[in-house]
Amino acid sequence: MTARSASSAPTFVLTLLCPDRPGLVHAVTGLLVEQHANILESQQFDDLAEDRFFMRVKFAVDSASPVPELLETLRSAFAGVAERFSMTWELWDATAPYRTLILVSKFSHCLNDLLFRWSRDALQIDVAGVVSNHLDCEAMVKSYGVPYHHIPVTPETKADAERQMLGLVDSLDVHLVVLARYMQVISDDTCRALEGRAINIHHSFLPSFKGARPYHQAFDRGVKLVGATAHYVTADLDEGPIIEQDVMRVDHRYGPTELAAAGRDVESQVLSRAVRWHAESRVLLNGHKTVVFR
Repeated sequence: MTARSASSAPTFVLTLLCPDRPGLVHAVTGLLVEQHANILESQQFDDLAEDRFFMRVKFAVDSASPVPELLETLRSAFAGVAERFSMTWELWDATAPYRTLILVSKFSHCLNDLLFRWSRDALQIDVAGVVSNHLDCEAMVKSYGVPYHHIPVTPETKADAERQMLGLVDSLDVHLVVLARYMQVISDDTCRALEGRAINIHHSFLPSFKGARPYHQAFDRGVKLVGATAHYVTADLDEGPIIEQDVMRVDHRYGPTELAAAGRDVESQVLSRAVRWHAESRVLLNGHKTVVFR
């Protein structure tokens, strides 16, 4: 059996963080050379304030071995380097999609954007299902051939609803949970269970305009920017590590309806970028912040 051509050689992504010290890049690239790897992308960042080193490497290996077998060989080979430098690391097949569960309530713009991009192979995810506490989005979701799980939420059933959702995460082998305008506050226990693998979107008026009708509040204050923030879910409501943000300039001609429409556009774009970067292993947690290798 001959080795694969360079264009069809399997690709992998290695991400790592560790205390900063000399020789890190040499150790990583040297190991890859030993494994006959060809580096396709390499990005690194030194957080001098925290003395932390971050790195993402995408590489190809010209080998006839099956990808799962090759992946285990690479992980085993890298383990020694990782232990020597006290690295927290992950090594994955670069083309493997993230099994994703999307949560939504009634507002469907972010959900529809994600499903459209997924259906056009523009996101490296595999949508395993959609969970909602309402039935408003059922027809749209089913039009994409995606299972729809209606789990109503009341104060009395909230804990059981979260258990059902986490049960789906386990049974569907979900790697990523996306809150695409899911208008429920997630409990601390569920936040901890999904730590580092749940992404939320909200309008960037928070905390200035909390509660209902934020765009009406913004209109009353004469805002000049409409924005959105995508972040990881934590027990601190809407204060998790930020992945992506963006804004759109508006003016006095925008009423509450126009402001809300502009906000929907920004929210959809920001959330899709955050999901794409997470699924491509481009986001590394750095305490309460993130390092994003675009």
